[in-house]
Amino acid sequence: MTNTSQQVGWEFWGSELKNRREGAGLSQEELGRRLFASHALISRFESAERRPRLDMAIQIDQALETDGFFERLCRKLLEASPYASYFAAVAELERVATKICDCEPMIVPGLLQTGAYAQALMLAGNPLATDADIDDKVRARLDRAVVLKEATRPVYWAVLHETVLRVPVGGSAVMAEQLEHIARLARERKILVQVVPFTAGAYPLMGKMLTLMEFDDAPPTAYTEGMYSGNLLDDPAVVKRVQHGYDLLRAAALPQEATLSLIESAAEDYRRCASTT
Repeated sequence: MTNTSQQVGWEFWGSELKNRREGAGLSQEELGRRLFASHALISRFESAERRPRLDMAIQIDQALETDGFFERLCRKLLEASPYASYFAAVAELERVATKICDCEPMIVPGLLQTGAYAQALMLAGNPLATDADIDDKVRARLDRAVVLKEATRPVYWAVLHETVLRVPVGGSAVMAEQLEHIARLARERKILVQVVPFTAGAYPLMGKMLTLMEFDDAPPTAYTEGMYSGNLLDDPAVVKRVQHGYDLLRAAALPQEATLSLIESAAEDYRRCASTT
């Protein structure tokens, strides 16, 4: 399903929500109270500015007594997403987040990846895939990065372990381009980035991939990922503990200017290596 047809699908989902809500004689405020959500969130669902998580669709069915209609349609739209089923909801949340904080121990976060870097990762994980399949996966990943180019882009903060800089994904030329891309975004003040150096030793959230997101009209979330699985957390107490770990991680990382010097130095090393091969 293309991005355009997916958007049409979500617009239908939202219009049906409005029709069923009004048919039940409920205002956006009244439905929001039943769902422990703001009327602004209901409004964004109905206008397709915000896409619901599956658990919210289930709650809407219960509140409006719609016999699983919104859950079934939500499942169909999420399954048609170009992203893995466990990540589809996260990709949608990125579009509306006001702040995104990434922690990566091994690879460049998806929102910062270049096409060549993403392609190298996709090929490593899918060595028998066709070129068309790889191109589709890369395009879907790069499409996510549009949120960092918009005027209303979220505050984006990434903390990377130095391992991310040293593993030559795709070779020297690909790594040089990738690290230059990250440094350029930071120098243009579009992102904040820090690196935890090898010399830091043990560090908070060691080895953990993590994404924290904040929103105008909903509680913050934390997302962690394992082998072909993901866990989207929204329990306030749990998210608060995760946020505390992320704060400790930032404290263990190099300041941004020292980080950029390290990234740019690594990029220069890769660029020299590429020019001699």
